[in-house]
This record gives sequence, structure tokens and C-alpha cells, in this order.
Amino acid sequence: MATKTAPFSGFEFMIAWRYLRARRAEGGVSVMTWISLIGITLAVFALILTLAVRAGFRAEFVDTILGANAHVTVYSAGEVGSEGQLVRGFSQPEAMAAAIAKVPGVTRAAPLIRGKLMVSDGEDTTGAEVYGLLPEDFASIPRIGRGSEAIGELERFPEGIALGSGVARELGVTVGDRVRLIAPGGVKTAMGTSPRVNAYEVVYIFTAGRYDIDSTRIYMPFVEAQSFFNKEGLADEIEVMVENPDAIDDFSLPILNAAGPTALLWTWKDSSGAFLRALDIEDNVMFVILSVLVLIAAMNIVSGLIMLVKNKGRDIGILRTMGLTEGSVLRVFFICGAFTGVIGTVAGVALGCLSALNIDQIMSFINWINGSEVWDPSIRGIYSLPAKLQLGDVLSAVALSLGLSFVVTFFPARRAARMNPVEALRYE
Repeated sequence: MATKTAPFSGFEFMIAWRYLRARRAEGGVSVMTWISLIGITLAVFALILTLAVRAGFRAEFVDTILGANAHVTVYSAGEVGSEGQLVRGFSQPEAMAAAIAKVPGVTRAAPLIRGKLMVSDGEDTTGAEVYGLLPEDFASIPRIGRGSEAIGELERFPEGIALGSGVARELGVTVGDRVRLIAPGGVKTAMGTSPRVNAYEVVYIFTAGRYDIDSTRIYMPFVEAQSFFNKEGLADEIEVMVENPDAIDDFSLPILNAAGPTALLWTWKDSSGAFLRALDIEDNVMFVILSVLVLIAAMNIVSGLIMLVKNKGRDIGILRTMGLTEGSVLRVFFICGAFTGVIGTVAGVALGCLSALNIDQIMSFINWINGSEVWDPSIRGIYSLPAKLQLGDVLSAVALSLGLSFVVTFFPARRAARMNPVEALRYE
């Protein structure tokens, strides 16, 4: 009578290892094992690299939004002026900014002048959007002020203007050059409104990391912007920064109460929420698609095990007559399939992590092969393809791969365990 043995005993691993090292006559089994191993490796590699790129793209995109734009923009629904006309903007911007700055969690509240105009160096002309800020507020913008990638002297901002690197490149100017700003709504004369044209020295060129910001944005001192756009004593908006931008909805009501009844709010999630939701949907779809690839790769293990069981039918019969239990036979073939899944998963994790950590070198190689830049910042917004390895993503890929490998391995292993030893040896 067969006696039970301890699960996953040493001899079970020994038999499984011998079966995996197929002889020349059983080359088909060896080929299927290698195909299964390579398939699992590539599927896990693709899943980890995709998850890393997805996390990196989202993190970089959100960081460029929060690092160069207001977390909350407070603007006016309109005030009635002294002559009965509707005035857009805030007539006491400093007082309102001070009131908003007292809201718990608000790190900065700054009055802002915003306007669209043309900028020219005398030969080339391009459109731009001007932001008028106080020098200390401009210096505190994370991706534009202190600590950012920029050229020029930040301390000289009150003496000139700051250009985005894309604007400077379009005009072919650098720090020390002079450009002309042309606003259509300028001085009102008897003949109508004539454009306002002023020349300014470029004292600072910044790179925020977003193509649409660097190629369209100009900063000038707040008082100069008021004069240039005929808005003396006014501010178009109040730019607000908070400690925790992810919880921006919690700040909306306190900021609105501090700003007064004529104020309206526009948060960074209002402006970019649709894109972030689209990213979430794309993330889920990509995970499902790549999970199917892992499943297909794991199914190769089934094919290899079925061939192995068929080739080892005589061995199974002999082992069963020698006293090996059904459980031991099941575990032997389970180890054969699981071993392939584990090795493939480990190799896939190593390859995926290595690729994610060296994504810049990989993209450079692809650009060299392609002969041009495959990543177009004008379409994708940011300048490079980022990757961010996260432990949760790696663990998800490992759990998915091992789970599928173990599940699909169980069925052919169970078939081998239930093989009748008499039938297996009948024609031997």
C-alpha cells in the first residue's frame, strides 16, 4: 500500500529537475520549456516597463502642471465701476490676496495680470501669453523661479521680462537681447485704438518642462503689466498655491469665502481633470491587455506539460507501482511548470526594472535607429519619455505572472496524477 510522503519532498524536486532536462530524443519537451520561459519573461518585462512608463508619464505631467501653474485661480464675475460700467478683475487685489493667504493650507496668494499679445525681435514674430507677477511671487514658482532650469539673473526680473525657452528659440533671442511686445488694445485716440508697443530686455529664460508653457508664456513685473494693459489698480486674477494640491477640493470653499461674493474659482483639476481621467482609463486598459499577454505566455506552460506527461507516461506508471502517491506525481509535474513560471517571472522582472531605470538610453538608441526624434513634445506635452518604478506595480506583475503560472500548471499535473499505471504500462 502506498504511503504518504511530506509535500514537496526532496525527491520530488529531483524528479522534476530530471524531467526538465530533456534528453535529445525528447527535444520537443525542451523546446516547449524554453518557449514558455521566454514567453513569460517577455510578457512580465512588457508589463513592468509599461506600468513604469505609465507612472512616470503621469507623475511628470502632474508635476509640470503643479510646478508652473496656479493650484487655484480666483477670478472675478465682474464689478460695477464708478461710471456704471462692468469691470472685470479685482480693484483691491493686494487686500484680497492677503485674505486668501490666511486660509489654512494656502502657501501663496498672488495678484496676477494676464493678457495675450504678439512678441517680436524685429524680424520674427510669434504669439504669446503674458503673466504679470510681483518679483517675489515669480521667484517662488517651482519650475520657473528659483531652483529651476533657467538662464539669466532672477534678481534682474524687475528690470525686464522672462521668456519661455520655446519663445526664445522661436525668436532666436537670448538673455540681454531686446524684444518688442505688441498689444492690440493699446492707447485710445481720436482715430480709434492704436496698438501698444513697448521694448523690453530679456533678463531670464526658463524651461518649465511643458512644451505648451515654454513656447507661449512670458512673465513681466506686475506693475509694468498693469501699465502695459491699461489696468492700473486692478488684477485679473489671484493665483493661489496650496500645501496639498491633490486635496484641492477641500480648499475650494474656504478660499471662496475669503475671496468674497463676486469671486469664482478654477482649480488645476478643472483644467486638466479630463486628461487625467483619460490617463486612468488608458492605464486600466493597458493593464488588462498586457495581463492577457501574460496569460497567453502562461498557456505555453500547459502545452509543454501536456507533452511532458505524454512522454513520461511509462515513468509515471513505474513510479506509481513503486509506491508513489497521486499527490507526489501531481507535485512533481506542478514543480516542472511552476519552475518555468518562477524563472521566467524573475528574468522578466530583472529585464523590466533594468529597462525602466535606463529608459533615456533606450530612447536615445531608438532615436539613433530611427534617424529622428520619435518622441514629439509638441504632441505629448513633455520633453522626454519618463519611467517611474513603483513597488506596487512590480508586485502586481509578479503576483499576476506567478498566479497564472501556478493555476494553469495545476490541470496537466492533475491529469498526470490521475493516470492509471496499468494503462500506462500495458503496451510497454
